[in-house]
Amino acid sequence: MTDSIRLVKRVADAIPCSRREAEQYIEGGWVSVEGIVVEEPGYRVSPQQAIVLSPDATLLAVDPVTILFHKPAGMDMDAALQSIAPDNLYAEDRSGIRFLKKHTNALKPTDALETYASGLVVFTQDWHVARKLIDDAATVEQEYIAEVSGALIEGGLALLNHGLSFNNRLLPPIKVSWQNETRLRFALKAGRRGQIAHMCEAVGLKLLNLKRIRIARIPMASLPVGEWRYLKGYERF
Repeated sequence: MTDSIRLVKRVADAIPCSRREAEQYIEGGWVSVEGIVVEEPGYRVSPQQAIVLSPDATLLAVDPVTILFHKPAGMDMDAALQSIAPDNLYAEDRSGIRFLKKHTNALKPTDALETYASGLVVFTQDWHVARKLIDDAATVEQEYIAEVSGALIEGGLALLNHGLSFNNRLLPPIKVSWQNETRLRFALKAGRRGQIAHMCEAVGLKLLNLKRIRIARIPMASLPVGEWRYLKGYERF
């Protein structure tokens, strides 16, 4: 389009409003071009294309979001972050938040999960959440289900709860119990990558699968594998 102009200029001229306000409308998902929502202020449009501002449009700033993702086993954290998209948003998301491309900008993982493990991963733009889950990680309990094989040594369960070392450091007390004959439940704070596999090996067990099912007060619950949802406004870690 040789006579095209940037969408932000078209919106600013059409409303009229300032360029900054036009950018806010566009990035807020309030502007459509020929019936399709466009969120990029620099998008090129022709003078003939129909530009519509939603009647619900507001200049309120887009609030930072926190995203809960059920990471599949075998997916690394970079791939997990890149997979956040509208097509795998949980169908039963009840946050009331409209998906915006801006929600995927500057998302920070609060705690990495091993590539071989599955389960709950949190990405956030909210500094309050980041401070709670990253800066205060030592106080945040996480819950895992570990599928194991092998024969537990005598006194092994007691050792899992307290008495083992990792990277030459004595581990603090951990809550470990049998969920069934092949699955152990771990509830621990300030866990480190590879720690649970090491603990299992130290008591005669081999870790087969590992799933994180809770971070602080937020459980993964029924979130399907490979899908994500927004943290609801009333939910707190």
